[in-house]
Amino acid sequence: MTLQTRVGGRGPGPERHANAGPGPRGRQRRERIASTLLGRDDGPIRCPRLIRIGFDLTAGQDPLEILEALLFDAGCRTPEELRRAIPLPQRPYLCRPDTGPPPCSLGAPGAEVLRHGLILGLCTAQLYDPARPVLWTRGSLSRALELFDPEGFYA
Repeated sequence: MTLQTRVGGRGPGPERHANAGPGPRGRQRRERIASTLLGRDDGPIRCPRLIRIGFDLTAGQDPLEILEALLFDAGCRTPEELRRAIPLPQRPYLCRPDTGPPPCSLGAPGAEVLRHGLILGLCTAQLYDPARPVLWTRGSLSRALELFDPEGFYA
């Protein structure tokens, strides 16, 4: 497809032709990005890692059942009630999958397990949002995530 425009957009003048199509294969490229701004604590662009969350599920445990039992033991009926009992980060953060060893065992003290579960319930795969409802699913509780503060990114 050829796009024709006039210089300045109006009136007489030379026409410019631009190739708006995909072009021959020789002009197409694929680049693999092998760096990230996430995790940088210094320099003009900062996006430090703040929190690692996730459960060690190597024993085949069901995180949803364990968290619901801990929730009941803590005297709460719903995960939303935990917001009053457990301090949480109050700003949105960026998330990405954590490939390291999971930071929390489901056999850890109940308050720590509930804190990880609460934060995971407020995360999507890319964003922690404290304003969103707490959603506990086996999928969301099976994630291991790193949370990053993007505040220094737009400095």
